[in-house]
Amino acid sequence: MGRRRIRSRIRKSHFYTFRCLRPKTLEDQGPHVINGPGYTRIVHCNQPHMHLAKPLRYRSNYVSTTRYNMLTFLPKCLYEQFHRVANFYFLVAAILSVFPLSPFNKWSMIAPLVFVVGLSMGKEALEDWRRFMQDVAVNSRKAFVHKGSGDFGRRAWKRIRVGDIVRVEKDEFFPADLLLLSSSYDDGICYVETMNLDGETNLKVKRCLDATLVLERDESFQNFSGTIKCEDPNPNLYTFVGNLECDGHVYPLDPNQILLRDSKLRNTAYIYGVVIFTGHDTKVMQNSTKSPSKRSKIEKRMDYIIYTLFALLLFVSFISSLGFAVMTKLLMPDWWYLRPDKPETLTNPTNPLYAWVIHLITALLLYGYLIPISLYVSIEVVKVSQATFINQDLQMYDSESGTPAQARTSNLNEELGQVDTILSDKTGTLTCNQMDFLKCSIAGTSYGVRASEVELAAAKQMAMDLEEHGEEVTNLPMTKGRTKRYAKLASRTSSDFELETVITASDENDQKKTTGVKGFSFEDNRLMDENWLNEPNPDDILMFFRILAVCHTAIPEVDEDTGKCTYEAESPDEVAFLVAAREFGFEFTKRTQSSVFIAERISPSGQPVDREYKILNLLDFTSKRKRMSAIVRDEEGQILLLCKGADSIIFDRLSKKGKDYLGATSKHLNEYGEAGLRTLALGYRKLDEAEYSAWNSEFHKAKTSVGADRDEMLEKVSDMMEKELILVGATAVEDKLQKGVPQCIDNLAQAGLKIWVLTGDKMETAINIGYACSLLRQGMKQISISFNNVEESSQDSEAAAKESILMQITNASQMIKIEKDPHAAFALIIDGKTLTYALKDDVKYQFLALAVDCASVICCRVSPKQKALVTRLAKEGTGKTTLAIGDGANDVGMIQEADIGVGISGVEGMQAVMASDFSIAQFRFLERLLVVHGHWCYKRIAQMICYFFYKNITFGLTLFYFEAFTGFSGQSIYNDSYLLLFNVVLTSLPVISLGVFEQDVPSDVCLQFPALYQQGPKNLFFDWYRILGWMGNGVYASIVIFTLNLGIFHVQSFRSDGQTADMNAMGTAMFTCIIWAVNVQIALTMSHFTWIQHVMIWGSIGAWYIFLALYGMLPPKLSGNIFHMLDEALAPAPIFWLTSLLVIAATTLPYLFHISYQRSVNPLDHHIIQEIKHFKIDLEDERMWKREKSKAREKTKIGFTARVDAKIRQLRGKLQRKHSVLSVISGTSSNDITSNPQQT
Repeated sequence: MGRRRIRSRIRKSHFYTFRCLRPKTLEDQGPHVINGPGYTRIVHCNQPHMHLAKPLRYRSNYVSTTRYNMLTFLPKCLYEQFHRVANFYFLVAAILSVFPLSPFNKWSMIAPLVFVVGLSMGKEALEDWRRFMQDVAVNSRKAFVHKGSGDFGRRAWKRIRVGDIVRVEKDEFFPADLLLLSSSYDDGICYVETMNLDGETNLKVKRCLDATLVLERDESFQNFSGTIKCEDPNPNLYTFVGNLECDGHVYPLDPNQILLRDSKLRNTAYIYGVVIFTGHDTKVMQNSTKSPSKRSKIEKRMDYIIYTLFALLLFVSFISSLGFAVMTKLLMPDWWYLRPDKPETLTNPTNPLYAWVIHLITALLLYGYLIPISLYVSIEVVKVSQATFINQDLQMYDSESGTPAQARTSNLNEELGQVDTILSDKTGTLTCNQMDFLKCSIAGTSYGVRASEVELAAAKQMAMDLEEHGEEVTNLPMTKGRTKRYAKLASRTSSDFELETVITASDENDQKKTTGVKGFSFEDNRLMDENWLNEPNPDDILMFFRILAVCHTAIPEVDEDTGKCTYEAESPDEVAFLVAAREFGFEFTKRTQSSVFIAERISPSGQPVDREYKILNLLDFTSKRKRMSAIVRDEEGQILLLCKGADSIIFDRLSKKGKDYLGATSKHLNEYGEAGLRTLALGYRKLDEAEYSAWNSEFHKAKTSVGADRDEMLEKVSDMMEKELILVGATAVEDKLQKGVPQCIDNLAQAGLKIWVLTGDKMETAINIGYACSLLRQGMKQISISFNNVEESSQDSEAAAKESILMQITNASQMIKIEKDPHAAFALIIDGKTLTYALKDDVKYQFLALAVDCASVICCRVSPKQKALVTRLAKEGTGKTTLAIGDGANDVGMIQEADIGVGISGVEGMQAVMASDFSIAQFRFLERLLVVHGHWCYKRIAQMICYFFYKNITFGLTLFYFEAFTGFSGQSIYNDSYLLLFNVVLTSLPVISLGVFEQDVPSDVCLQFPALYQQGPKNLFFDWYRILGWMGNGVYASIVIFTLNLGIFHVQSFRSDGQTADMNAMGTAMFTCIIWAVNVQIALTMSHFTWIQHVMIWGSIGAWYIFLALYGMLPPKLSGNIFHMLDEALAPAPIFWLTSLLVIAATTLPYLFHISYQRSVNPLDHHIIQEIKHFKIDLEDERMWKREKSKAREKTKIGFTARVDAKIRQLRGKLQRKHSVLSVISGTSSNDITSNPQQT
């Protein structure tokens, strides 16, 4: 089916001055020189079969983000498993257990190892399978591909090949890197959204070559052919060099004709393109890195603890084997029952060295239970269970999209509780890419009474703070009214506080209400419904509305069903302005090649009047110009220049007569900025015919010129016209943050986390969002690192640029050091070009030191690669845990580079989620993920590992003591079945319950006391002091258990008939004491009990007695020396039960003393909260509870709490100064009265 043009034959390229890509005549400059390394790719257009054989056989379009495949899973996974020290040890031990030297049955060593490694490999396989299924979903997307003879059919992305002609339709993603051939517009213009690549929300304008414009229908490709010679695959998003050979001509190609994979076609019905790069050759995949295998810091430290236990194992094994060798040499001749006259090789007194070596191997196997083999598998089980709780947390479930939180890997659960720095993307992560027209300043008057999200959040915090500090502040006479006002604003926020729907109004009884118009949250009756005609300056207001409605490049689209008009523009700001103009009564309804039509309601009757404005010139917005102008002729023939731009730019171009409202407007702009709003200033200028004609002639020359200085000439000519402006007013647009972002950032800051923003957006946008998120605020000193453009090819210029940047960094660091105000806050702002030099090896650590000293860091215009490099610098340079969060393909690099990667499962593809370790639907859920689940998981895993070492030392050292007691014989006091059950069954479930269910405080308390989170970054529960303390506790417990059992059972009878305990009876009694001691210890460790924990702890103890009874009932051939051990030997003896009680009391006494002393003398934060909760003091004294919560904030200089604190300090300063003045005045009056008593 043929495709037809649908845009009323509007040639969009005529709308642009600076971004019309290049004039047509540039194609005549000649092709690029394509040769040498890096420029070897040849693409045969419309002939994909030419690329099936080498050397033109390129990669397929199949994309994989998995860690393994069918061939590599077994070797890679086995390597990772046995890369763990403990697993490798038990592999060697399992191999040695096959030989006669082993003191145990071989299956007691092999079975646990197979179980542990198999379970871990199964978990890895399951997680990688999920990644594989997400890859399948992406690779199975469909696109229209030319099948031949002018017919297009749908084909899966993975089957698209280099050279294929594809047709992409509106709002579809590009399946590969394409060369644009034509579009639905007559001149080959198309709009592209690259948010997945660089985070920018502004649409990019792409334009095809004039030579391919004729390819406007499906049938046009029946006989089309051509050859592309271009650069090889590389990660540079903003460069492309190549030539197109077509119909005997060669045309140069540049980035303006390239459509990159994972960017989206917008505001264009369809485009045709030829595939250049596929799969992992595409630029977005070239910017990605291999999915790394991440390990948490606790797991890495656990390796060192394993090494410590190995050292202990080697030490006791050496002592044991040395003792055996000494006894063999000195005492063996006296042991007649070993037949010293006919000695065996192992006990030959003449060869003690051989005995030492052989016994060393036996001892290494015997004492191997010092190394906890089940630790890894227990941790795996616990982490999977923790991940399940994260996945099923309803408070992290997004009901709008139906998306739950997902722990895509469970290896890093505890790492969530140790984060120091968060590196966040902006667009789609902090913001939802929606602009709302909220306030405006016209003719020196501010309009709009609805509060921004930042104002509401700050007002709520202000009211809380003033309530908490009421005695200090509100008693002062000038603060009472202000306190009421803040409380009134905050009173509108209830427990179901929704910033997006809350408004402020002068009447306390006003109800919450919204306009119901997307992009328009303005509320002020003075401008609505033609009421502006009654304002003091209606002419200025009229001009303000006309600038909004006319000065833009948008296109209206009328819905045939509803008749309503929607707008398609390059940026959401323009859409918000047009929606606002429409609501004010100035609706943009139609655009032709030379005119725009506005339906204006400027009469009290409200009837619209259609007015035509002829577009003479458009001077479009660029990041360098920071302004946009439209030169139009109205119906009266008056020529007007309408201009909107950054206030600093507009103010510099005002005429002397145009500054009437400058002071008031500047004040309003500062207020809007403090409220986190994006602002633009609006101005205009009236032109006479002669002046315009002369200027237009110069402008036309510059526009049609060919050369490198074309843009500079255009800028100079435009600057001649954009001056002598008359200021009309300013707009304030709210870049809608995602729900709950300000509170989330504030709470994370109070938890002591640093937040850096890395975005591809321009600096102004990033700064505006910084204000909206309260990462920036008024009074914060901004450090902007930048340099002038230099020629990259010049080494001297590059060195000069690097030196300049280093000097700026040094000066800024010095400024921070000499700052004496303890409340002073600094923000670092740097762009991508400057960052290129700041990340050089000889500069990056100075840059990092400066960034760490600043309260907030904003990096703008950064590439995906730079995001990853900044993340790596923060991770490796500080040595602390970093978390990266983003939602697009441009964030994949930093997500994979960070210690923890979090993907936002938004609407813009799943690349970030597929590369992440955790995924959430909204940024606000990050607070709960870290402050609740991270805090819990860190403490659970830390306590669990410490306890594991405790119980294994307690158990393993009793083997050593017994062997020493028996002359280092290599004999185990325990039955092999006991050894098998100890780690796998009898002590595994309680420790798993500790790792899964333990809570020091409930989730709501974690959120109310964010400073509790700092226990993780400070590593209070897994430092060497605590680890060695638990190890010492294990040594103590092992000594107590062995000595008490030996002293009680060895020297006296324990049964009524006078029998003494044999080795098996004593071993069983000692093992019983161990089971009781370690399970009671874990019960004392827990702060939070559920019925599951009770079942697992006391059930494990009960399971031991059940096993012993059932095992003893087996025939002697199976049960051996344990035959009827419990019911006939131990249970009838009271001393057996009394010994168990005595051991329990003796082993737990030091821990009880320690925890009692700590809670009484030096309690931790959670100890105090537990006590408050236990005695219900929070319910009896709410004021005290609020005061404790206010103390639980980390001192921070970002977030709206810091903004409120700054306001309170400012308020107190003013009040103190006023009281000082009043005191001076009152003192002077008293002196006057004293000196003039007669007058008195």
